[in-house]
Amino acid sequence: MADMTCQLLVIGAGPGGYVAAIRAGQLGVDTVIVDDRKPGGTCLNIGCIPSKALIHAADEYFLLREAAGGRAIPGVTAGAPALDWPRVVDWKDGIVNRLNNGVTGLLKRARVKLVAGRARFLDGKTVEVDGETGNQRITAESVVIATGSVPVELPMLPFGGKVISSEEALSLDAPPARLALVGGGYIGVELGTAFAKAGSAVTIVEATDRILPLYDADLVRPVAARLETLGVEILTGAKAKGLAGEDRDLLVEAVDGSERRIGADIVLVTVGRRPLTEGWGREELVLDMDGAFVRVDEQCRTAMRGVYAIGDLVGEPMLAHKAMAQGEMVAEIVAGERRAFDKRAIPAVCFTDPEIVSVGLSPEAAKAQGIAVKLGSFPFQANGRAMTLHRDDGFVRVVARADDHLVLGIQAVGAGVAELAAAFSLALEMGACLEDVAGTVHAHPTQGEAFQEAAMRALGHALHV
Repeated sequence: MADMTCQLLVIGAGPGGYVAAIRAGQLGVDTVIVDDRKPGGTCLNIGCIPSKALIHAADEYFLLREAAGGRAIPGVTAGAPALDWPRVVDWKDGIVNRLNNGVTGLLKRARVKLVAGRARFLDGKTVEVDGETGNQRITAESVVIATGSVPVELPMLPFGGKVISSEEALSLDAPPARLALVGGGYIGVELGTAFAKAGSAVTIVEATDRILPLYDADLVRPVAARLETLGVEILTGAKAKGLAGEDRDLLVEAVDGSERRIGADIVLVTVGRRPLTEGWGREELVLDMDGAFVRVDEQCRTAMRGVYAIGDLVGEPMLAHKAMAQGEMVAEIVAGERRAFDKRAIPAVCFTDPEIVSVGLSPEAAKAQGIAVKLGSFPFQANGRAMTLHRDDGFVRVVARADDHLVLGIQAVGAGVAELAAAFSLALEMGACLEDVAGTVHAHPTQGEAFQEAAMRALGHALHV
């Protein structure tokens, strides 16, 4: 294969990488992107998108089961539902393929050259790509490293056999009769909820004192209550020790030191993800590290001139939309524009049941920074739209400075609140004050009214609570 030169070389076609390449191409930058997988990376192929498809399918099946059992909205009944999991997986794969083709088409439209293969740095400007048709060298003026992350593997529970990661969980032939989940973070709780609704007996093993430890307790409480109604067993303060016995049960050490065996057909390990820093020739570069992550500045520049790094590789939050924002910014910088990255208004969404959204500072984070705040919370029990959806658990909370009422953070937990993330982020991005949110006319009846009411309550004049 012929060697290539370009202005911008992107390593990794995940959300950050392909967005960087598309935006660079739009700006007239001669761009090449390299990956040995289909465009879209973990998020599109084996993460965000397929997991949400399975979560939705499980939700629909569970609602039919509820109706069949007379536990749905009064007056709504259904016959006994059936679940054809292979067809559900095929539907999920169809969505992924459609989006894969869409990303490929967008790259072509932006005149980006897509090279299939695994790239390895020879120096700060040159990589060698090992592809199906041979090796090829690519030299670039600027490089973006967007290699993403991979699931963390536990030494006592290596992946293989009945021990799987979230990637394999999305392609199971059927929901396991008994599922043991090691790790009660957002990935584990999302998938555990889905499999419980699909009929699995689920046990969650979490080493800290509660599930979803990165979210504050008020937000987690409705999720834990819902898991209890779904029959999910939650073991907190418990540590997985490995597999034991003839049946290869999951051996767990409780907080008091006692041991327990959990029978499981599948053990799903979801203890986090780590940046992919090996396998692409990092040792050939001179990069500063920040723990496990590549250190970058506010423009995602590494310690080497002309070498940028974005996404999961450069630290928290390890979210696809953060990677996209960084990719877009770097492309514009390479094209000569002035940009800088600020993560304060990046929302985090947990697609549990109910869903959780958090953007900006929590009350505890504001307190830790010594900021005096005003809080306003509005429960969905007082929201008409939530009642008509037959799901009034949860609330919206606003955190604002006590002196000038600048909104510092917004959190919510409730059915479908993920769709409020854009409004929350926009309020922070635009520098809204409590008066701005309270004075914005929100459509009625919507769950978004809870945002306005929370701001009003922080100002001392809530109308509906």
